[in-house]
Amino acid sequence: MSALNRITIDPQLCGGRPCIRHMQIRVKDILDLLTSCASTAEILEYYPYLEADDIKAALEYTAHHMDHPILSVA
Repeated sequence: MSALNRITIDPQLCGGRPCIRHMQIRVKDILDLLTSCASTAEILEYYPYLEADDIKAALEYTAHHMDHPILSVA
């Protein structure tokens, strides 16, 4: 089941960047933490208002938006 409904985009919040459940934590913030080797448990401890499904949603959102066609100019 998709967790993408946890990702919200509001022009009045974080400059319209994708956020977690209308909170001021961006998908990019989650990705930055994960790429700096923070574990899911550490992220959830640091941000107690987040849920494990929020982290999964951030990853699913990113994966979904990275799958784009590559166009070549002839």
